[in-house]
Amino acid sequence: MNEIQEKLKLLPDQPGVYIMLDKDKNVIYVGKARVLKNRVRQYFHSSPKPEKVQAMVSNIDDFYYIITKSEIDALSLENNLIKKYKPKYNILLKDDKTYPYIKVTVSEPYPSFTVSRKLVKGNKYFGPYMGGVRVGDVLEIVNMAFGVRICSTAITSKPKKPCLNYHIHRCPAPCAHKISPEEYGERVKAAMRFLESGEGDVDRLLREKMAAYAEAEEFELALDCRNKLEMLSKISLKRITALRRDINADVIAYVSNKMYSAVNVLITRRGIMQGARTYAVENASDDGEALTSFISQYYAGHEIPDELIVQDFCEGPLLEEFFRSTYSKCVSVASPKQGVRRRLLEMAEKNAADYLEKSIDKIRHKEDMTVNACRRLQEILGLSRYPRRMECYDISNISGVDKVGSMVVFIDGEADRSSYRRFKIKTVEGANDFASLQEVLSRRLAKLGTPEEERFPKPDLSIIDGGKGQLSAVAEILAKSGVSGIDLISLAKREEEIFTLHEKESILLDKRDYCLQMLQRIRDEAHRFAITFFRNIHSKRSLTSVLTEIPGVGKVKRRALIEKFGTIDRIMRADVRELAAVEGIGDSLAAAIKKYFEESL
Repeated sequence: MNEIQEKLKLLPDQPGVYIMLDKDKNVIYVGKARVLKNRVRQYFHSSPKPEKVQAMVSNIDDFYYIITKSEIDALSLENNLIKKYKPKYNILLKDDKTYPYIKVTVSEPYPSFTVSRKLVKGNKYFGPYMGGVRVGDVLEIVNMAFGVRICSTAITSKPKKPCLNYHIHRCPAPCAHKISPEEYGERVKAAMRFLESGEGDVDRLLREKMAAYAEAEEFELALDCRNKLEMLSKISLKRITALRRDINADVIAYVSNKMYSAVNVLITRRGIMQGARTYAVENASDDGEALTSFISQYYAGHEIPDELIVQDFCEGPLLEEFFRSTYSKCVSVASPKQGVRRRLLEMAEKNAADYLEKSIDKIRHKEDMTVNACRRLQEILGLSRYPRRMECYDISNISGVDKVGSMVVFIDGEADRSSYRRFKIKTVEGANDFASLQEVLSRRLAKLGTPEEERFPKPDLSIIDGGKGQLSAVAEILAKSGVSGIDLISLAKREEEIFTLHEKESILLDKRDYCLQMLQRIRDEAHRFAITFFRNIHSKRSLTSVLTEIPGVGKVKRRALIEKFGTIDRIMRADVRELAAVEGIGDSLAAAIKKYFEESL
């Protein structure tokens, strides 16, 4: 700490980025500053700090900084370093919750109304539904009031037997041809008017149905109508005032309980709300810096709007300049005090707060399953350092054919899929998993000390899928490489035994232990990744060998067929016209290929 105090005295009064390190020299936090001297010193003052900041500061062993020309440059550099190092105390976009919509399949003769969280072209969507409004309730009201179908049953020229919904007057059974497309279309239009604007006199329709059911002594259906009327009143209270068509804005609200935080994003285009997402975020800084950091990261991969509506603690002028200099886009960043924009911001705040309140136990559980499990694993296994970057390896083959290896990467106990790697085994004859593992590890370790280490840095812990034999084989390669500072363990599947290099006996953990569950997740992911790669290679090789037997289909034409169809099943199902459309095939060869599969397979 004395060294840190000396460094603090030398901090410049210029803008820049500061990087906090733990005792293992892992980057645990990256921040930007208008004045480095003032910002960095704040962390080490004795003034009260939020719990999250205290946790980060207690883990700081060292820091360094990079001076930039301006605070805008610092914000851009901060973004790049966060992507590179994935610091545990910085905001990372994860755990997002997408709100549901009601999807209407308008391209079909008899459109269906269903719940969806994905928006796909060719359909009509209403929503998103949030703030205590259950999309299922809305769908039931639409179904009961307008009699539209809420199933995905394919409607064919051959009538089907009507289901229960037809008999309880909840669906006109278009699948059984009980209603014409024109009459059903009128129901769809009415239902869509209600979903879009609240029009349609749904209250009257439900009351009429309730009275009819009561008169017919169908009391359960009458009670159901009454319940839907109560739901309808709740939905009406939560309906937003129609927005002006010129509003093309994203509304972003940040809520924190000083330990955990959430951000809600509402997307509005041409006055129509088109989407909403909520993110659980982590950041060891004040709310304004955290929200600014989130926004700069978020728009690296999302459409930039004309207008950004944010809370007043957000660094608006800085963000406007950031969008201009980084994306050459003029974005108005505003913190409205009244009007429809203010109501939208309040809605985003409520959604973020609701998500945080309901997800707090889930977030804590996730910490136990990830970061806390990593800390405990270090203690249990006597690892030389905190296992922040863990890599797990697996081999897959059938009788030594199409041998492949996989490497999956977990950072702080969470999968980092962008860092996964696959290996085709090149030097091993037959089914020799030990030698295959040695080849994979040799090729992996060879990247250290080269420019590729930037993308694949040295792991803290390497995990081998297997027992003591596999561990010894890999330890031999690790020793020969001369690379130090990597802990090595293996996990044997049968009894879930953990083997280490410094213990003669295996270590058995309770099946409920989060450490073991984390290791199992990593091992299973490595196995899944290897198996997927193996199947892909094996199926393509099998496909190539089958195509080789067809007269007139040479190497170039085989490649063209494989690229077009991918699998043998798709080639077999293709008709002559589809085959002939492949480059180099033509009508006569397409007919020969079709005939070959019809006669031979």
